[in-house]
Amino acid sequence: AASVQKTIIETLLRKLKQAAMDLKVEEIGIAGGVAANSGLKDGLKKLAQEHGWKAHILRNEFCTDNAAMIAKVGEVKYKSGQIGELSVVPSARLKF
Repeated sequence: AASVQKTIIETLLRKLKQAAMDLKVEEIGIAGGVAANSGLKDGLKKLAQEHGWKAHILRNEFCTDNAAMIAKVGEVKYKSGQIGELSVVPSARLKF
């Protein structure tokens, strides 16, 4: 099982690196249950450090509960002044 996990993490990080370089991103974040994986978090931190990216990695308590993740995003947006209007329609594919 450990070798499968290692291969999955390496594949995810390789694809993330390629996408980030293609799109010239400077900040990378992970969320969801997979974001609680310590191997993935460590790999992302290392990759971000190597390429000068800012990594956004949530604490584990915000990785496994969708309501907590949504609340955290709301807090971050609120603190940065990004407040939506009541007329906004929810979308699973919001563009930033």
